[in-house]
Amino acid sequence: MADNSSFIGGESSVRQINDQVIIVQVLVGIFLCINTLLIITFFMKDTFYRTMRYILFAVTLLSDCLILILTDLLLILNYFRLSIQLSLCLIMFAVSSVCNFVTPFTLTAMTLERYVAICMPLRHGELCSTRTLHFILIIHGLSSVPCIVILSIFFASAIPSFYTQSRICAVEMFIFQRWQDHLRSAISQLYFLIMSITIVFSYVQIMKVAKAASGENKKSTWKGLSTVVLHGFQLLLCLIQLWCPFIEAAVLQIDFMLFINVRYFNYITFILAPRCLSPLIYGLRDEMFVNALKYYALCGLYKKHSTAF
Repeated sequence: MADNSSFIGGESSVRQINDQVIIVQVLVGIFLCINTLLIITFFMKDTFYRTMRYILFAVTLLSDCLILILTDLLLILNYFRLSIQLSLCLIMFAVSSVCNFVTPFTLTAMTLERYVAICMPLRHGELCSTRTLHFILIIHGLSSVPCIVILSIFFASAIPSFYTQSRICAVEMFIFQRWQDHLRSAISQLYFLIMSITIVFSYVQIMKVAKAASGENKKSTWKGLSTVVLHGFQLLLCLIQLWCPFIEAAVLQIDFMLFINVRYFNYITFILAPRCLSPLIYGLRDEMFVNALKYYALCGLYKKHSTAF
C-alpha cells in the first residue's frame, strides 16, 4: 500500500475530495486501459518475451497495474470511511509495498541493460539473455525487504485479536514505534542512493560511448542515452515518493487541509505520473513494439511490417 494513498478527510472537505476522487478515477482508468493493451501486445508476440528489456517492461506494467488498482481502492475506502478487516488490509499493504519498489528497481535494471547493450555489446547476449529470471528474482527480493522488515516487527508486537479488528486501512497501523519509521526511512534512503548512483554511472558511460561513436552506431547510442535520461526522470519521481510520507507527517502538524492537498498532489505526481511514463519510454518509442501495438490494436488491419507478426 502506497503511503500516499491514505486520503483521510473530514466533512468540511467532502466536496473538494469528491472532485479529486473523480479525477483520479479518470486517470487510473486511462492508464489501466493503456497498460492492459501494452501487456496484451507483449504476450501476443513471442519475440518480446524472449528479450530481456521487453520482459522487464512487462514486469513494470504488471506492477504499475497492481499498484494503481490497490491505491485507487484504498482511496475510495478512505473517502467513504469504510473499514475493513486488518488481515485483508495487511495483504493489501504487503502487495502494494512490494510493487512500490518493483517499479524503481526494474527501471534501474532496464538502465543497466541499456548500459550493457551499448557499452559492452559483445557480452550483452551472455549477461542479458540468459539471466532475465535471475534479475526478476533479485528485483522482487530487494523490493520485499522493506515490507518484510515492517511486518516482522508488526507480527512480533501485535496481539492475536488485532487481526480480527476492522479499521480504515492505512500503513500507520502497522507501525507502533517511532524507530520503525526511522528504520523504514533508512532503507528507503539506502535504495535511493544505490539506484541514483546506478543511473548516473550508466549515463556517464553511455555518454562517453556516444561521443566516440559514428554513423548508425552514434544514432543508436544517442537513442539509448535518451532512454536512460527518461528512465532517470521516471526513477526520480518514483524515488521522491519514498520521501513523501515524511513530508506529509511534517505538514500534518501544521494544517490538516494543507495535509490533504499535499497528499493528493503527491499521489498524482509521484504515483500516477511515473506509471504513465512507462508506456511512453518503451511502448511508444520502440518501433518494433509500436508496430506490433498498431497491428493488434487494429485487429491486423495495420499492414506495415506485418510480415513480422
